[in-house]
Amino acid sequence: MKLDANLTIPQPPEAPSQAGLQFAVATEEDFDEIMAMSQDIYGGLDYLPTRYTSWLQETNRLVILARKEGKVIALESACVIDDGETLLVEGLRVAPQERGKGVAGVLLRFCSELIKSKYPDVKVSRLTRDDQLGPKDFEKYRIITKQGILLVRFRAEELKLHLGQMMQTEGVRSSVSTRQAPPPPVRLDQTAIHQLYLSTELMQRVLPNATIIQDWQPFKLLPSNLAILLKKDIDWMVDDVCSPTVASLCTFPFKVPIGDDWYYLNIDMFGKDLDLAQQQFLCHLQQHTASLKGHVMCQIFLDPGLWRPMADFCQNTLNVELVKEYTEQCVVESDLL
Repeated sequence: MKLDANLTIPQPPEAPSQAGLQFAVATEEDFDEIMAMSQDIYGGLDYLPTRYTSWLQETNRLVILARKEGKVIALESACVIDDGETLLVEGLRVAPQERGKGVAGVLLRFCSELIKSKYPDVKVSRLTRDDQLGPKDFEKYRIITKQGILLVRFRAEELKLHLGQMMQTEGVRSSVSTRQAPPPPVRLDQTAIHQLYLSTELMQRVLPNATIIQDWQPFKLLPSNLAILLKKDIDWMVDDVCSPTVASLCTFPFKVPIGDDWYYLNIDMFGKDLDLAQQQFLCHLQQHTASLKGHVMCQIFLDPGLWRPMADFCQNTLNVELVKEYTEQCVVESDLL
């Protein structure tokens, strides 16, 4: 299945909430205008600048723009996953002067209707949110699963020095646990990933509601989804390939607009064993920050019950800064009629 990036975008009849809006498929030439429109989003920690070009190249995705008087005022991405049954909605951007006017809802409905008209097998729409869900949300969505969000900040050089001191004094693994240190985590290659995630049922008891959540994207355990994930730069890790208790997926560091020496690192952690989660967290940090120079924002998604002890570990053992208190990543879905 392939989404046609050259398809003609129909313009719906104008309603009061969408008068003057024109829709179009985003292109490389729109990049600067989109960045200008959304430059202040997430406090300068926006992922879109590093994702935009690759999004345009994904065959299962459309990126749709809304224009008003010729200017880009909103963006939404629509991605078809789960063997063509699920529409994944992400990347919403609305220009500051247009917020609160219903533009986001109009654009979302337009994207959903467009995908549904081209791909009638799509049954549900999924999205991942980090804000507090209210009564109206529960009228529209079903919760699939949720993870706690732990956001920490540090300088790469300082963390590298601290980790080195930890290894010299008592060893990283003994710092993680007071019990006998477990064997080191296993980094998976593509063969092992296929074997573990598709050929066995072992991961279903580790993953929340049998869902792989990677960088805010929720996937069912299907070969087509694994093909999407394996095209990305991700480190896959488990504690034991024969009987995994904790698994993690880590993005490679990417720059964010807040400054020239600012990086973002996302780690999706699955499982409930704190010691094993801490061990894999340290392995990812060692692997991906050793060559960095500058500030790193690291976002860890993990079982809600592990949030507080992991936050304490980050502050008291690693001496890194906790950026904000507990928030949740909620995967929700609704039926496409």
